[in-house]
Formats: sequence, C-alpha cells, structure tokens
Amino acid sequence: MPCASQSDELVFFVNGKKVVERNVDPEGTLLTFLRKNWTLLSKSWLLRLTGTKYACGRGGCGACTVMVSKHDPVSRKIRHFSVTACLMPICSLYGAAVTTVEGVGSIKTRLHPVQERIAKSHGTQCGFCTPGMVMSMYTLLRNHPQPSEEQLMEALGGNLCRCTGYRPILESGRTFCMLSSYQQKGTGKCCLDWGENDSSPLGKKSEICMKLFAKEEFQSLDPTQELIFPPELLRMAENPEKRTLTFYGERVTWIFPGTLKDLLELKVKHPKAPLVLGNTSLGPAMKSQGHFHPVLLSPARISELSMVTKTSDGLTIGAGCSLAQVQDILAERIAELPEEKTQTYRALLKHLRSLAGQQIRKMASLGGHVISRHCCSDLNPVLAVSNATLNLISAEGTRQIPLNEHFLAGLASADLKPEEILESVHNPPSQKWEFMSAFRQAQCQQNALPHVNAGMRVLLKEGTDSIEDLSIAYGGVGAATISAHRSCQLLLGRRWNELMLDEACRLLLDEVSLPGSAPRGRVEFKRTLVISFLFKFYLEVLQELKKLVKLFSVPDSRHHSEVSDQFLSALEDFPVTIPQGVQTYHNVDPHQPLQDPVGRPIMHLSALKHATGEAMFCDDIPMVDKELFMALVTSSRAHAKIISIDVSKALELPKVVDVITAEDIPGTNGAEGDKLLAVDEVNCVGQIICAVVAETDVQAKRATEKIEITYEDLEPVIFTIKDAIKHNSFLCPEEKLEQGNVEEAFEKVDQILEGEVHVGGQEHFYMETQRVLVIPKTEDKELDIYVSTQDPAHVQKTVSSTLNIPINRITCHVKRVGGGFGGKVGKPAVFGAIAAVGAIKTGHPIRLVLDREDDMLVTGGRHPLFGKYKVGFMNNGRIKALDIECSINGGCTLDDSELVHDSLRSLFPNVIEFLILKLENAYKIRNLRFQGHACMTNLPSNTAFRGFGFPQGALVTESCITAVAAKCGLPPEKIKEKNMYKTVDKTIYKQAFNPETLIRCWNECLDKSSFYSRRMQVEEFNKKNYWKKKGIAIIPMKFSVGFAATSYHQAAALVHIYKDGSVLVTHGGNELGQGIHTKMLQVASHELKIPMSCIHISETSTATVPNTIATAASIGADVNGRAVQNACQILLKRLEPIIKKHPEGTWEDWIEAAFEQRISLSATGYFRGYKAFMDWEKGVGDPFPYYVYGAACSEVQIDCLTGAHKKIRTDIIMDACCSLNPAIDIGQIEGSFIQGMGLYTTEELKYSPEGVLYSRSPDEYKIPTITDVPEEFNVSLLPSSQTPLTIYSSKGLGESGIFLGSSVFFAIADAVATVRRERDIAEDFMVQSPATPEQVRMACADRFTEMIPRDDPETFKPWSIPIA
Repeated sequence: MPCASQSDELVFFVNGKKVVERNVDPEGTLLTFLRKNWTLLSKSWLLRLTGTKYACGRGGCGACTVMVSKHDPVSRKIRHFSVTACLMPICSLYGAAVTTVEGVGSIKTRLHPVQERIAKSHGTQCGFCTPGMVMSMYTLLRNHPQPSEEQLMEALGGNLCRCTGYRPILESGRTFCMLSSYQQKGTGKCCLDWGENDSSPLGKKSEICMKLFAKEEFQSLDPTQELIFPPELLRMAENPEKRTLTFYGERVTWIFPGTLKDLLELKVKHPKAPLVLGNTSLGPAMKSQGHFHPVLLSPARISELSMVTKTSDGLTIGAGCSLAQVQDILAERIAELPEEKTQTYRALLKHLRSLAGQQIRKMASLGGHVISRHCCSDLNPVLAVSNATLNLISAEGTRQIPLNEHFLAGLASADLKPEEILESVHNPPSQKWEFMSAFRQAQCQQNALPHVNAGMRVLLKEGTDSIEDLSIAYGGVGAATISAHRSCQLLLGRRWNELMLDEACRLLLDEVSLPGSAPRGRVEFKRTLVISFLFKFYLEVLQELKKLVKLFSVPDSRHHSEVSDQFLSALEDFPVTIPQGVQTYHNVDPHQPLQDPVGRPIMHLSALKHATGEAMFCDDIPMVDKELFMALVTSSRAHAKIISIDVSKALELPKVVDVITAEDIPGTNGAEGDKLLAVDEVNCVGQIICAVVAETDVQAKRATEKIEITYEDLEPVIFTIKDAIKHNSFLCPEEKLEQGNVEEAFEKVDQILEGEVHVGGQEHFYMETQRVLVIPKTEDKELDIYVSTQDPAHVQKTVSSTLNIPINRITCHVKRVGGGFGGKVGKPAVFGAIAAVGAIKTGHPIRLVLDREDDMLVTGGRHPLFGKYKVGFMNNGRIKALDIECSINGGCTLDDSELVHDSLRSLFPNVIEFLILKLENAYKIRNLRFQGHACMTNLPSNTAFRGFGFPQGALVTESCITAVAAKCGLPPEKIKEKNMYKTVDKTIYKQAFNPETLIRCWNECLDKSSFYSRRMQVEEFNKKNYWKKKGIAIIPMKFSVGFAATSYHQAAALVHIYKDGSVLVTHGGNELGQGIHTKMLQVASHELKIPMSCIHISETSTATVPNTIATAASIGADVNGRAVQNACQILLKRLEPIIKKHPEGTWEDWIEAAFEQRISLSATGYFRGYKAFMDWEKGVGDPFPYYVYGAACSEVQIDCLTGAHKKIRTDIIMDACCSLNPAIDIGQIEGSFIQGMGLYTTEELKYSPEGVLYSRSPDEYKIPTITDVPEEFNVSLLPSSQTPLTIYSSKGLGESGIFLGSSVFFAIADAVATVRRERDIAEDFMVQSPATPEQVRMACADRFTEMIPRDDPETFKPWSIPIA
C-alpha cells in the first residue's frame, strides 16, 4: 500500500519540547528516532538524545528505557509508564509525552535525586545500563513518590546489568522507599550508619567501616519540580481528533483510526493487516523472523477497547488494556470480592507478576497477548481453563467465542474472521468448591519465558471430593497452549485422592505428548513438569478442601485425603524479596589527610555522567560528514567450501554503496586458519564472509539478506568435545603438569573415585555490543578509530597489517567501554580491521555496530569444558593422589585474544595453560597430574573471559573434593580443610607462597557466615520438608593474578601539568567500568598532593601512550597505577627545589614558578612490569606476581518438583590487602560473583545439531536479574595486610569473584545430594554446570521422573546438542 501520498503530521513531545514529524517512517522505533534524528525542532534545539542506549533491540534488557506519558481517556488521568524505546513504534506516540534520561536532569544544570543517588551509591560501573535504570526508577517515582520495596523490585525487574551485581542499584532506589529495610538484624541500627565510633562485627571500632556513601548528603525528592504534562497534549486528549491519521513509509503504511467504526471499516479493507498496540510480539517477529506487513493498524485511540466492566457474571477487560493495567484491575477486583470468587483472578495475577519485565507489561496489550497464541503464553492456559469468552466485533456486528482448545489450536471454525477484532475478554468468577491455580517454571524467577506453564481448575461436587468438572491447559509443550480435554473428561466423577492422581498423571503424559525432537528441547524435563504441576495442584486442592470441610462441618470428611506436614512446603512459591546486606572494609589511617583519596570509597569518575546519559560511548559519537554504515554477512554453514558469492542483488538496492570482500584487503587477511574475511572455506556458522556498506544501517542490513552464497558442505563437522577427541581435532599440543608419583600413590590409598564434570560456556553479554567508527583523514593514509575495546594497541596493529600501512598512521581512541569481561580483547581488532578496509575502499567514514544477535553469534565466549578426575584418598578424607584431565571447546581457531599470532606467543599462556596452572586452587596434594587439551570444533572461536579458565577448571577440583566427602561420609568443608595449604609451600609449578591469608579468609568466612550453626539449621529444615530442601556450601579460593609474562606487565603513563595548575593524566589502561580512571586519579592526587578535582583523564589513545597492553588479567590498576605514580614522582622531584624555597606557596604558585624557570611540566611514567615466567618443559616457574585469596559461603533452597532455587544468603570474604577504593573493589567483587553465579546456574548456551547458536538474545539467554541476587548478600574486605609488590599494597580484584559464584552451585548440589540420600538414589551422579532448573529437577528423581516416557536417542534428532 505504500505510496507517495502526503502523510499526516505526527505530533508528540520529547523532554517538554514539541516534535512535529511530517515524514515519519512507520518502521522506525522511538529508539532510532531519539538517537539518530537531526530534525531542527525549535530554533536551535536539536534532537540527538544518545543517553537512551541500544543494547538488545528486543525489549529484553531495559537499556533503552524511557518514560511515556499519556492522558487516559477512561480514567481522565495522566499515566506515566516505562517502555523500551527499541520496541516502541514511533508512529504510536501521537499525543504522547516522552521523557528521556536527558530530560530528567543534567550535570550542566541540575541533577535529579534519582541520578544523584544511583551515582553516589556506587550503582554504576560501565554505565551503559544506568540511563535505563534511572528511567525505570524515575517512572516509578512519578507514579509513587514513596514506593514500597516490592514496587521498586518490580520496577527494576526488566532492567539488566552485567557489572554491578544489582545490590548498589537497589540501595540507591531503597532510599526513596516508605519503609526501609536497611536495619541490621538484632541491632536496630541502619547498616549505612556504622561509623568510626561504632563497633562492628569484623574488628576494632575505628578500623572497620560499613559506610560506602553518606545518604544524608542526598538532595530530597520534590515531586512538584517535575516536568508537567504538556498542556497542548492535554487539550488534544480532551478534544480528540476523530479523523483517521495515516503515515506513509517507504515500505509500510501506519493507519491510526480515531473511532471504532473507522477501525472496523479499515479491517474490512485490510483484512491481513495486524493490529499493533505494544509491538512486543510483532516487533521482535519482524526484526528477527523476517515477518513483514505492508499495512499496520493502530487501535490506540479507540477508548472502547480499554473499557472494563464488572458484573456479578464476571469481569470483562478491554483488549486494548495493557498487561500492567490488567494487573491493577485484577488486584482491585480481588480486593472487592470474597475469596471464593477470585480464584481465576488470583491465578492470572500470579502469572502477570512474573511475565516479562515491567516495561513490556506496560506496553503489551491483553488482546495482543491472547491473539498471538504464543506457545509460552502465561495467560492463555489460565484463561482457557477458566471458561473465558472472547468478545469479537466487526463491521457486521458482535459475537462471542470461547477461549478453548479449538481457538488456541487456530482452527478456522473457532477463530476470528479476517475482518474481526477482539474487543474484550470476559472472565467469569469462580464459585464455592471450585479451585484454580497457575504454575510456571522458567530458567529464572522473573523476566523469563517459561519452559512450561499451566492453568488448572477443578469443581468438586458440593460437600464431597468428587470431581464434577476439570480443566487443565499447558503452555510451552506445543506450538500453542494445549488443553488436556480428553484426560479431564475421563477423570470426571473420580474422587480427589492418590488413585485419581496416578491415573491423571498417566492420562496427561499420554495426551500432552512431546516428541523427542520438540522445539526448545528439554523434553524429559517438560514431561516431568506436566505431572509435577498436577501434583502441586493436587496438594493445593487437598489443603483448600481441608479448610472448606472444617468451615462447613462436612460429614464423612475423615475419608478425604490430607496433606502431610512434610509435604506442605510444596505449596509455597519462592517469594521475591529485596536483597539486604552489609559491606565492610578497612578504614584509612585516621592521620591520613582528608584530601588524600587513596583507600576511600570515592565515587566512579563518570558516575554522574552515566546517570544523566551524558557519558559518551562509541556509538554516541555524532555522525560525521559522509559517514556510511556497515553490516556483516556471516556463514550459515558450519563447515563448507565457498563456491560463489553473488552480491549483485545487494548492490541494486537503493543507498547501498559497496560490498567488502577478502579481495578488497590490501594487506594481510588475518592469519592462516583465522581469516578476517573468509576465503574459499568457512569453519563455523557465524564466520564473517563479507560486509555491506550503505548510507543507512537499515539499508545495509537489508542488503546482507540479498547476498547469495553457494556452499559445498565438507566433512567432518565437529561440534562437541567428545567428537573432537574422537577425530583427534585439537588446536594446540596437550599441556601437562605433574608432581610426585601419582601411580604409586594410587596403590597406597584406601579408596579411589572417578568422575566427570561438564561445564557449559558463557556469553559475555556486555551491555554495549561490539562497535567501531573508522574515520579516514585526508592525507598520509591516516585513520582515527573510535572503538569499544580492552586493547586499542591490538586494534591498531591489526588494522596496520590489514591495510599495509605503518602503525604510526593509525590512532585508536577509547573513551569508555560498556563492559568487556575479556570479550573485547581480541575481537574488536577484527571488526576494526574490516571497517577500516571499508573506509579505505570507499573513502568514507565507516560505522559498524553489531546487533545483539550478531554479536552473540560471531564473537564466542567462555570455553565449555569436559573434565575427568581420578582421586585416591584415605578414609579420613586425606587426598593422596589426584589426576585431572580437562578438555575445552576452543571453537574453530585459537583466537586472537590468546595472542597466538603475536611474536610473544611462546611467552604468553593460552587458556588451557592458564587452566592447568590454576587447577589446584587452594589445595596441597602431594601427587598431582593435570592434563589439558584445547579441542578444535566447527563453532565460533571461544575467547578470553573473566577468570580465563579458572572458573571452569576449579569447578572440576571442587567437584572432586565434594565427591570425596560424600564417599567418606564427611561434610565437604572438613575435606577442604584437611587438604588445604596450611604453611609456606610451593604450588605444583614450584612457585612459593604463604597461605596465611587464605586460611584467614576461610576462617573469617566460617565465622561471619555462622556456617556450622546454619548447617545444623539446614539439616533440621530438610528433615521436616520433603519437597523443598536447603543446601549450604563454603568455597575457598586462591586466584592467581596477571598475564604470566613479564613483558605483559609493563605500563606507561603521560602526565601534563598546565600553567593554571590543572593536571592531565593519560595512561595505557582502558575504562571498562572497573573504575581504572578513578583509581588513576586517586594515585595522581596522592602523589602530587593535590585534590582530585584538579586532575583530569580524557581518554585512552595510542597517540599519547603507545604499545599498551590489554586491560585484562586483573592488573590494569596495578601496573598503570605504578606508571602514573612514576610520572607524578618525576614531576614532583622537578618541583622539589621550588617547593622547598616557597613552602607556604600554593600549587598554582609553584607551577607558575616552574614554568618561569623552564622546568618541564610533562613527564612519561613507566613501569617495567612484574617478573613472571613459566617453563613448560620443566613444569616450573613463577608465572604470577601474586595471589588473591577469598572464600564464599552460600545457602539456597530448592524446589524438588520444579528444579527452581532461591538464594537465601551469601557471605564473601575477600583479600583486598589495602584497597585503593573500597567502593569500587566491593562493586567488582559483587559484580563478578553475580556473573559467576550466572555461569553456574542460569546462563545456558543452546546449539542446533547444525551448529547454529539458538540463544542469541536476552529472551533465550538468561543472565542474572535483580531477583536473582541473594536475599542476604554480605561482602567483607579482609582487614589490611601489606605487600610491597603492588601500588600502595592494593590488589586487583576484577576477576577473582567469578569462581566464588560456584558456592551457589555447590549449595544447590548439597541440597540435591540430600534429596538423593533421602530417596536412596546413588549420590555420585555426573556434575553438570549450569545447575539449571532442568538439571536440578531431573537429579531429584522421584515417582514422577520415573513415570515419564524416555526416548531412545537413536530414534530422533534432538533440537539442541550439548557441546561440553
């Protein structure tokens, strides 16, 4: 339908300014409009609001959250709601007011209290997610100036953060809440109020501090100072224009009818046109699945679709009501009616609370949710069993159809006609002796699509337990919601007892059948959930029946089944609770000058800019003249020969400029076997073949779909570690370390145990995807490259070799990086080089920004691992011999991040070498053998990731220790203590160290966590509860810091002092969110003895500090701090004569005098690096400068029927020595712990049998959310110790906390082991990480897991394959 007709004007407001768009593109979103629109709005006001971030494009991460305000025609009130701008169609904003983070407050004018508090509470690290967090909290406060803690949790449930671990974000939000839960148990004192004169649990009064920020400094919230709803929009809403508005785009037409009559006429004219309200279903489908609709109808102005009717016959809710409105409507109706009539409403409300994030619930409509009939719909199963009716309307009239199995199956006879729309949904009330419940199980508790959900309803004959009516429906087990109608009919008249339950389980498993190859996999788990949910419902009804029997004194009630006390816990869902905790650290010396910032909890240097959206990231840089956009074309085959690449159709598209192939590279195309752009052959799905350059990003992406590549498949195709070993497919030779005589020791032990451990991979999921901007200069082949990287020198060098120009012509700039975690060490060089080729070929600047799906497909992540161990031990738990063999899935190449193409490769260990070096963790075992292989498979190359092998390898060691404990009948902590390093000793590679601090951390953790008393409480709980079990575990850690190569520990800095006394610091480290720039200013301030406010860091640039090393391996602040210190000391040495001569002078006076005396006020600082080496032939070395020690204790509770778990408490003790900045260091510990917890519990990569990564968005790949944080989360920095090696005796803590997340894994394993002991099932089951609900549920074997049918793996093709 698109044509040259004149579009209507789209009128809305942004941050109080009127926007009038006359040529709006209906395919555009609010996010694109805000970030890229250059329209002059009023005189000199330009709309380019980059504070709203692009991170996932599917509404799943919250980084693009903004507030939309509209006048509600029904309530006649202004409604404020948070939305994800990446899904919000720009055309849907007619008559709305949009507020972005820039409109909330600014460092240039006035900060809003939300912005101030999240910054000063240390709730920001990389800062990429911060504007979204701010907007979610701001919207909450606009609606509820004094919210409850539950409302705060709900408001932030749709926002992801990969850095902070959420705790400080919640702390900032909690300062606005009505009733603060800050108060410490048993003290009645706010944990933020501990000061120097207060006693604390960890040490002497004046030495320990628990105050990371001063809340008394916060400005108060004044709701009267907020932006008002624009009067012009209010007038428009009160006198709405009834005519139909139409917006024409290049491919799509958006029609916005003003009346219901117009809408129905349009539906006759365009019967295939979908109705769009929230765009939460249609938007992702159009983006990722290629769905296309030339005409879109928007019913947003039709008030009849938002009407709510309450009668004695039930509740009728308009199809246009958002899911958030439905929540409020249901809650209100529940409060009005007696409990017996609200069963359906309660079930719906229960599911609504966990359905997606709040932004999606605010956008998605009830009608859209019902009509989409998504296989995982949370509401349709409940509506189906509650006898809901759909009220339909068309130009011909109205009619009703039942929301039953026929409608859900999409049968034409039970569906909407093309010209009909859904007007409302009618729900009848429940009645006496009717019981209804809803169930769901997802990868995590909130904001996750369910694996299986269910609605169940039973009506019993009054006064009896005989079934009069029964309805059961399931989601997640078919293409749409499935109703178990046949099974329910066969159970009518049966009594509600165990016999009925057994029969019902058999019937359901027969009717709700899942083939072994079912989409989304997890077949046996889903089958188990089908009947586990029924059992939960059975128990719930029995319990309610018991209450009714007592209430009405029913005769013969003694014949009714009852729920035993041990089973009662099965009825309780895990509550969503706001985390609490205490953070303790060592106070600075009372004699330290107040101006000296070292050791103080200084706010992140960019925190306020993060909170206002004014912190610039790579893609926030304004468009430069003649800029073009690049999009990548990747392989769809895992191993194939490229026969041909036809780009002709792509080049025919408008605004497409060129296609870049390997033939366009003037220099080196990567390395042999690891090409930048594929030549002749591809070795994995996602390998880059070529790139399209176009005038817009949309055109570039469309053109990639037009490039035709012909392949010829090659053999073998290898995806799994098992297959790689079978085909002898390895990336490098085996690595091995050995000490003692392992074979001889095995002959002398009491017991020998063998086991396997599988550890899945992990996606970095940095909030800012890979992105680069390459700007060619007009002369001398110079290039400016703005890139999000941890290693700009590597980007510079790769671009140099690719273009065959000297390194000195290329300048890489890094202002800040939106998270890296190792994923931006090597990969950015690939994207930088390809973009640079495009820039040189076209002569234009090139911008390359990866979509989340492409980023996850192309870049790889943490290496999956398969470990086998053989351990020999005495009956008392003393381990005498240990033999571990680890194989990692390396993907198709060794990867640039492991520096395999660097001349220093022989000095620098790859991940398998690191893994082998770190396997022993905290344990001294005399006879050891560690072997490791890096397997070559046809998957994208895996790469560096926080911890670099240690989190996977150490899990094998800890699993072995736990298995030994089980065999000895002893608690795991006793086996750990017995085998831990005790005195000054040497590691397996003969590096000497003193384990005193390790032992201190262990003992401190045992003490502060009250481990032994809680162990007894856990055991007591487990005796009383059959279907819920608790587990507790404590983990020690010895983490080695550094690159294991002296040359990679060097660093340089450049410090300028200007004539006004201000100081500019530049160093080789990159700001990833870890606060390195903040720490460098602290160092400079301490050394120069001037306030931090006098010092500035602009960016990291290869033009100012050359030949830098990657910011990684936890030593960025260490080595760059030493370089900054050196530069400052050089400058201070030069100033010494002047200062001595004029001791009363000011800093500015001394600088002026130095300039007059021609003393250089610029100095290069240099640190030669820690000495580190490893001789692999001899198996000896000193590869690491120092160790970080720590311990963590976690307690969990699991649901044996669903596999869900709740994190009850975590205590971490970390050896920070003398922390440079306790707030930043504690933030690093918390963030890495939560990231590690994700690795071991929820983050699961799924690959198809063809090697395609399924989990490429936050919908399918679940990093921890705000509800995954332990209910009580305590972090303590061990009271200071001294080490002369590092800057001010500090330690690098960026990576070490990852492995401590395994304490949650082992707590879950502890609970599972209890279940298996209780049920006489073998305890020595295979260890698999992550401990997903699927793994936990199937390990808790019971009558239900035994009932389910099992498929012969040879008879079907699975949906996904395990690659570890």
